[in-house]
Amino acid sequence: MRVFVALDLPSEVQSQLAVQQFLLPIPRKVPRDQFHITLSYMGEMRETEVEALHDNLARLSVAPFDISLSGFGLFGRAKPNAVWAAVAPSTSLAHLAAKLDRAGRIAGAVIPARNFLPHITLGRFPAMKQDKAAPLERAVIAGAGFRAGPWEVEEMVLYQSTTLPEGPRYDALARYLMG
Repeated sequence: MRVFVALDLPSEVQSQLAVQQFLLPIPRKVPRDQFHITLSYMGEMRETEVEALHDNLARLSVAPFDISLSGFGLFGRAKPNAVWAAVAPSTSLAHLAAKLDRAGRIAGAVIPARNFLPHITLGRFPAMKQDKAAPLERAVIAGAGFRAGPWEVEEMVLYQSTTLPEGPRYDALARYLMG
């Protein structure tokens, strides 16, 4: 099963992002109910490994902290294929992501070393050629002043991701309160 650990968003922040989705020329939008901040992508894990991961996550001690959103970005460089809302830099969030990566590796997940870039995906689409991407790039630059939050992070969620013809489906397997 393919799993990841993420943060859900308050409904007010979801609403603000839905408005931004409407304003940005995104070819294919992510449904509002799928907005989340991925903290650690564990990938494919066997059921016994997911059980070990659950035990590791249940034992983590993390104090609640505040986060906020700041601006937008694109994945795909010369040929964009996704647009996202950026999470403002947060040392607490980065430390949590590192702890989760460690907990996943101990449980058996193969998590490659990476630069942590917390974000909320607003749209995914086939790679765009430069002439088609220009309006979206301009809109992302114009949205640099977008802000949402802050809000207090009090819970993280272990999700299972299932790929379907219409797009991914995320099912919560467990929730972990902080504090």
